Parts: sequence; C-alpha cells; structure tokens
Amino acid sequence: MKYLINSEIGTGPNKPQSKSTPLILSLFALALLARCGQTSLAQSHKNIGEPHLGLINPQAVAFNPGTGKAYTVDTDAGEVVIVNDATNSIIRVKVGVGPVSIAVNTRDGRAYVANAGDGTVSVIDGKSDAVDATLPVGAHPYSIASDSGAGKIYVSRTYSDQLMVIDATTNLVSGVKTGSPDLLAVNPRTQTVYMIGYEGGDLRAMNEASQLLSNYPIGIHAWGIAINPDTNAVYIARPGNAEIAVIDPGSPSPRMIPAEQIPCALAINPHTNTIFAVNYGSSTVTVIDGAKGLAISQIPTGLRPEAIAVDAEHNLIYVANTKSNSVTVIDGDTDTVLASLEAGHAPYALAVDTSAGKLHVANLDRTAYTTIDVSRIRQPAH
Repeated sequence: MKYLINSEIGTGPNKPQSKSTPLILSLFALALLARCGQTSLAQSHKNIGEPHLGLINPQAVAFNPGTGKAYTVDTDAGEVVIVNDATNSIIRVKVGVGPVSIAVNTRDGRAYVANAGDGTVSVIDGKSDAVDATLPVGAHPYSIASDSGAGKIYVSRTYSDQLMVIDATTNLVSGVKTGSPDLLAVNPRTQTVYMIGYEGGDLRAMNEASQLLSNYPIGIHAWGIAINPDTNAVYIARPGNAEIAVIDPGSPSPRMIPAEQIPCALAINPHTNTIFAVNYGSSTVTVIDGAKGLAISQIPTGLRPEAIAVDAEHNLIYVANTKSNSVTVIDGDTDTVLASLEAGHAPYALAVDTSAGKLHVANLDRTAYTTIDVSRIRQPAH
C-alpha cells in the first residue's frame, strides 16, 4: 500500500524555504528509509535539491509507438510534457491536480493521465494534444494500464478496494471490487488484468470479459510487475525478500528466483526470454534466463537504480539510477555495461522509442523530464 505523509524537503545547502505537502509513497519506499536508519523523508531527500511535491511512480512516463509521442507527468505543475520524436516538438498540456501515471491507447492514440490530487483521469487526444475529457474516478488514483485491443483503461486507487474501468469508446467509468491493488499490468493476449499490493500477499488476476478474479499467493512485499507477452509468464519483484516470484501459465503457485537487495522494477526482452530485475539496495541488475528459470548474471549500475526499460529490437537495457543522476546502458547480448549517460536530476521512470533511438526520462526536479538520444549506441536490430 501507499501512505499519505507530510514531509518537508530542504532545497539546498543554504536551506531556502521548504514546503510541507502531502506526498504519496509506496510502503516499499518507507521500508527503504527504515532500513537505512532514516527517520524522515527530509533526510532521505537531503541531496535531491529542489523540492518535489509529487508521487514516485514507475508509470510516470509512457511512449505511444503508433504516434511517436512520449508523455511524461509534471506532478508539481499539473501538466504532461508531450515530446514528438518525429518532429522534435515539445509542448506542455495542463491536466488535473497531481498527475502521477500515464497509459496510452495505441488503437486511437489517446493518452490517459491519472491525477492523484483531484481524483480524475485526463484524456489527451493523440492528434491535437488537447485534453478532450476529464473523468472522475474517485479519490487517489495511482496506477493506470491500457488494453488497447479491448478498449479498456484500468485505474487503481489508494485506500480503495476497487479497480476502476474506463470504456475507451464511451468514457464511461465503472468499478470492480478487487481488494486493494497498487500496481497494474495487462496482458492483452489473454485479456487479463494483473494486480499487486505491497501488503496484500496475493497476485490477483481479473478476466476482462467476465471480471472474475483468481488469486495467486506470492507473499507480502510485492513491488514491480512484468509480463512476458510470448510465454504469458508473470514476474513480480519482492523487495523485502530479495527475490522474484514467477507465475507460469496453468500453475496455481509461484516459483521463486533469488535476486539481490531490494528488487523493485522489472522489464523483459521477449525475443530472448530474458528478464531484468533492478536491485535498488545493491545497485545492480539481476539477469534471469526465462527458459531455465535461473539468475545468470549480476550487472553493476549507478547508485540506487529504480526503473528500467528494454529496447527489444536492439537488445539494449536502460536503467535509471536515481541517486547518480544517470542511466546505465547494458548490452543484452553480453550482459555488460556499454555506457553511463547523464539523465537529469533523480531519474525515476523510463520509456524508450526503439525506432527513433530516443530514451524518455521522468525526473524529480522542476524540469520533470529529459530526452536522451541513444541512436549512436544502438546495435544492429535482432
């Protein structure tokens, strides 16, 4: 689960005016503070600099390959930054209060923005870049996911036992009682919505057509989920146990694969059936062979990695290092580090445009985003 807490974040060594503001964090993040002996959010962010008033969310940036546009939240400003990789244009669009996560509909080009501060979802037109609808979904929306083929958008809500469902054709909103999900992921191939909660202890799977639920016991402390679209296997990071839970199709219970300290984010290259787990505590990436179900390598990154994206066509892996202000680039063929790239201040979410060779980064500062040209380090397409 996530908690609303009040925090004061200093703004520099001369201690200019700090701000006290509601900040939603995962219990995973709070556990990290306790683990390090830090008693306040101010201490944990003492090196960040400018105050960030929003939500650390792995879905803060999304890329739509159908339109060539990347969307990144600016939580403080109540805006979304839209970067068009084809034209190199950048615009800012005003959305609701406290936008925190984004999903895109590849069928019609729309982007859906969960606004944690006012309980709405903003719908951005894929062509005009204008907000053409604002949909009330209930207090504290957090995670958002899209099944473009089915025309459904799914939204989790903090403190709620409901999963909200948006009909992409009519913009009608309905709710399904699912328990208390935090992060969402959708498998369009099987039309299944997967939900994890940090304290819940179960992976919950909902059939999109029937809305029937299935539960898979994975244990508490789950944060990070990824689905292999080719094998339909589901991978869940368990930061408190330093392991990855795997749910194979047809299996009622998980198998566990050891990772390193505090795994918190996952990504998959379905072409090679390789899974990459970001380990926040040990500043590494665990490489897992999906066919063998074994960890085969540990790759060093920058300090405190928190997000990951995969360019499957070129077998490149990008890791956002929140405390190093960098992105580590990994060669998936050799499991070695190719480069360390400057990535703005405190990068915490990533999306990659494989065709244009652009990496889009969400940052915890007033700029809110960084775009990196990675075309020169790309390998031949696989």
